[in-house]
Amino acid sequence: MALLNFKKPEGPVAGTLSPEVEAFLQGYSIEVMPRTAQKVEDFRAILPAGTRVYIAHIEGTPIEDMVATAKRIAGEGYAVMPHFPARIIKDQATLENWIAMYQGEAGVDQALLLAGGVDQPHGDFHSSMQLMESGAFDRAGFKRLHVAGHPEGNKDIDPSGGMKNVEEALEWKQNFNERTDADMAIATQFAFEAGPIIAWADALRAAGITLPIHIGIAGPAKLQTMIKFAIACGVGPSLRVLQRRAKDVTKLLLPFEPTDVISELAAHKAANPDFNIEQVHFFPLGGIKTNAHWAIENGGKAAVPAA
Repeated sequence: MALLNFKKPEGPVAGTLSPEVEAFLQGYSIEVMPRTAQKVEDFRAILPAGTRVYIAHIEGTPIEDMVATAKRIAGEGYAVMPHFPARIIKDQATLENWIAMYQGEAGVDQALLLAGGVDQPHGDFHSSMQLMESGAFDRAGFKRLHVAGHPEGNKDIDPSGGMKNVEEALEWKQNFNERTDADMAIATQFAFEAGPIIAWADALRAAGITLPIHIGIAGPAKLQTMIKFAIACGVGPSLRVLQRRAKDVTKLLLPFEPTDVISELAAHKAANPDFNIEQVHFFPLGGIKTNAHWAIENGGKAAVPAA
């Protein structure tokens, strides 16, 4: 779906699902990779000004490609947040070199710290907590550190699929936030049902974890694509939403869109202003342009592109 000639709408913005959805999508972020970013001629044509753009670092991607992508996107006026996957960073010197490259070439001052999802660490680090404790980001003057959250559990932290170790890790990160100057938030894996997401967020708050949540949402994609990514990323019980959809032959060939889950979360946020989900973070599984177009059509003024 080409959006190269999409123009900023004049007057009232059509297509907004509801005022609650428009408010909920305000300040949304989106994730790219170097190879997917190359397919976008100009991010200003599809993303709102100031959008935070995460750059996913997949095992095997050269750091030079990551930094070049960060430089290009930052140059178009966006806040860049690269991933720092602990298990693919060899040692302290490598970590500090990556930070220096991002800062020197792209002016980066924020990062998403995560374990990385590979089974065997490539070197000294195996968790995001070790990256935080290294002090490298503090010394470099990073203003914002995000950490990963998993509404349906994380087998990298708890192989049993339970939540106990996951919650303990978030408690540690909450304590880190309180004893340092870090401006932190939880960026989560995507899920497909609002009810379990709401229950998870409420449980965190009840446990004293008050870090704001940037909830992961899978952007529009073919159903088969969505199921493939959901299984690969370890999405839990909410996968049943896709499985039910797959049984309906009338919908099998239609793209799966995040309309329902976002509408329900937006309505809950509007009714509960203290709800600790702060923003939406999109995983554009069906393509960055497709995701941006969905946001433009459904998010009203919250998603108007920069140019």
